[in-house]
Amino acid sequence: MRLDLTGRTVLVTGSTQGIGLAIATGLAQAGARVGVNGRDGARVEKAIRQIAERVPDADLVAAPADVATPEGVEEVAGRLPDLDVLVNNLGIFGAKPALEITDEEWRRYFEINVLSAVRLTRRFLPGMRERGWGRVQYIASDSAVVTPAEMIHYGVSKTALLAVGRGFAKEAAGSGVTVNTVLAGPTHTEGVEDFVYELVDADLPWEEAQRTFMREHRPQSLLQRLIEPDEIANMVVYLASPLASATTGGALRVDGGYVDSILP
Repeated sequence: MRLDLTGRTVLVTGSTQGIGLAIATGLAQAGARVGVNGRDGARVEKAIRQIAERVPDADLVAAPADVATPEGVEEVAGRLPDLDVLVNNLGIFGAKPALEITDEEWRRYFEINVLSAVRLTRRFLPGMRERGWGRVQYIASDSAVVTPAEMIHYGVSKTALLAVGRGFAKEAAGSGVTVNTVLAGPTHTEGVEDFVYELVDADLPWEEAQRTFMREHRPQSLLQRLIEPDEIANMVVYLASPLASATTGGALRVDGGYVDSILP
């Protein structure tokens, strides 16, 4: 299959590292003009250099802004006024005993993980609908379905994204715009390495720490290893392409079989 996004303009939020950086790279490889986003302008420029090393002819736009705020959304829209593809990847996570999660933390997780995506969709979906083509995606997690006891605030925020995606898919019905959510499984990123070491012996070598984490905290995984960010990006690039024109309103899993379900 040829996943060709030549001529399409894309924004990937939170794309200076990890899954977001892999998604931005994959979309650039498919020929898209890619907006790279993060709060720190220096980190955005670094990410652009990293993508350009892998994709020398990439068409990249620096879009630094805090898109968890209304002001940040408008700042990005000023740089990229007409999007064809919006990938809502921005998110935070962290372990915290359930009874110690404060109201302030619950609000922070909802603001960043959910409302940022809602605001961006509200800003860009109308233009896609008017032009008769577009793709909106939300990067959720297996935690949306299998709520982790050690971070229920994160799990709840990702569960909310499933409803957000399904709801906006109905809003876009019949317009040529598709809206989907991608459920990423336990993925190997720098942030996840830190998270793993919060839960297992910090003195263990990484490979042993990873196996221990999967065995003790993610035993449902059929892959029995952490997923690489590029593997998540492959699904996102496909969903952004014209080949995914009949896939909308869905929650598609790239979870290594972690969610024990025969349905997507």
